Amino acid sequence: MIKVIIERNLADGLESNYKEAIRSTLKAVLEAPGYISSESLTDIKSTSHKLIITNWTTLKDWEVWYSSAERKQAIGEIAAILQGTEKITITEVR
Repeated sequence: MIKVIIERNLADGLESNYKEAIRSTLKAVLEAPGYISSESLTDIKSTSHKLIITNWTTLKDWEVWYSSAERKQAIGEIAAILQGTEKITITEVR
């Protein structure tokens, strides 16, 4: 199993837009082969700083999702409300 950590910083005042966009992403990822679960976290000291931790069966499953049209569409909505680009870290559970 792998864990993918996605770190995002939202532009000021766009929190409600993010909540809607992340719901769309969640609906899409639920159908992705190899997807296990995810968790969405908010930094206590900076509510515009978000972390999403997703669990995948294999790295290949994540790569297929990452390159999918569904993710590209979802991330297009999210990218418009970010300050900077998202940071992705892929880890392995041992």
